Amino acid sequence: MIEAACHCGAVRLTAPRAPETVTECNCSICRKLAARWAYYSPAEVTLPKAGATQPYVWGDRMLAFHRCKACGVTTHWQSLDGAQERMGVNARLMDGLDWDKVRVRRFDGADSWTYLD
Repeated sequence: MIEAACHCGAVRLTAPRAPETVTECNCSICRKLAARWAYYSPAEVTLPKAGATQPYVWGDRMLAFHRCKACGVTTHWQSLDGAQERMGVNARLMDGLDWDKVRVRRFDGADSWTYLD
């Protein structure tokens, strides 16, 4: 079990295991968030209580990026179309994660929609 928490600790998510791989995307929002996304099935993740986060939805309205209402840190994203069976948890919020053991994959979300490795 691993926990991800925002800066103030008001929003906490738990996942069943530390990620072996994370994605660093260069699309306009991911680049500005500087997030590294660990992917899980939504059923595997314990989410914060309703109302603890504020979602941000834009563009094609496929994803909702959630941030802590208190400190503003982006904690996770969830699919809005129901088609995706995964969600992204901001792995940068996982204290104690051994980054030497995590593979960071670079994804070109700004142009080709392909992994660059």
